[in-house]
Amino acid sequence: MPRGWTMSESGDHVKYLHFPTSGIVSLIYALEDGSSSEIALVGNEGMIGISIYMGGESLPTSTEVQSAGEAYRLSRKVMKREFALGGRLQHLALLYTQALIVQTSQMAVCNQHHSVEQQFCRWVLMTGDRLQSDKIVITQEQISHLLGVRRESVTSTASVLQRDAMIACARGSITLTDRPKLEKRVCECYAAVKSECERLLPQQHAPKSAA
Repeated sequence: MPRGWTMSESGDHVKYLHFPTSGIVSLIYALEDGSSSEIALVGNEGMIGISIYMGGESLPTSTEVQSAGEAYRLSRKVMKREFALGGRLQHLALLYTQALIVQTSQMAVCNQHHSVEQQFCRWVLMTGDRLQSDKIVITQEQISHLLGVRRESVTSTASVLQRDAMIACARGSITLTDRPKLEKRVCECYAAVKSECERLLPQQHAPKSAA
């Protein structure tokens, strides 16, 4: 999954369900005036293309690879057949769908009620969790696009967090340098999404040593 690849556009009939093993995919909602914002991000804890088994055939969001990675893919025909059989695949797919609904709902609240700094902190923490890395390859222009805010607001926020030694900014990348400080600065939305995902999908968040 190359960085910047648009996997599907809004309204597309999705042909494959993708299971990322690395990298991050953003679900983006675009408005008629050209503005847009990320409503969810998916890493190796989830899947892309839930409309295949939810019966809606398509979604009003586009999916774009934010961080390059790899994924397994399963055809629409096979997924619908296996999902209809019930069992563990159906159970996990529905649990993940609930986790995704929680994330989209919480991010909607966050975007409406919390400051750009809080949204920025939430975004870098959620992205770092899914990448399992403290370094995120992305530009501030791309972050402003994902958060749906002005580039100047992102630049100002990044400068404050860098001054407070929470992140280090370089050209085209951000490094988390003090995660505990970021977690104290972020709004409650980060913990709400993380705890619900861990509750619903505990095996996906188990320590590697337990595998």
